[in-house]
Amino acid sequence: MDGSDDKRLDDTLIALRRILRATELYERELAQAAGLTPAKLRVLQILSGRKEGNATPTAMANQMGVRQATVTALVDQLENRGMVRRERSSTDRRQTHVVIAPAGVEALRSAPSALQQHFVANYQKLEAWEQQMILSVLNRVALMLNAADIEAAPVLTIGDIRQDRGRG
Repeated sequence: MDGSDDKRLDDTLIALRRILRATELYERELAQAAGLTPAKLRVLQILSGRKEGNATPTAMANQMGVRQATVTALVDQLENRGMVRRERSSTDRRQTHVVIAPAGVEALRSAPSALQQHFVANYQKLEAWEQQMILSVLNRVALMLNAADIEAAPVLTIGDIRQDRGRG
């Protein structure tokens, strides 16, 4: 590798680090402002965005692209903090619905704008070919990092979204 190759490699690694760092900083800001992790915030957002005001854990898992066990762990943690509650379905007693509680609504209100909301707003301004290029490059980077088979939700967070890590 010559000097320009070294510089390009360093610039690429710096760009990756900036993405990771932005995610870390957002998590810290969210934890301080609302006492939540990005994954828990996403659960509250899903519930508040539903016309009926509730969702089954299965529906949330499908929407988030994670296993139901992951959503169950997140809901358990939110329920322990009084931000959501579980209710039996009135039409099918075997089903449980998760409902956002007033404390969850307040946490949503006090939360800073989600990092992925900034990304989505800017991403949607791009032409379709630019969006496809970004997707292709990021998928290639995931392959290069041996991360292509790691379960991941469309939530910009560091680590396993089921883990509380002491931050809410």
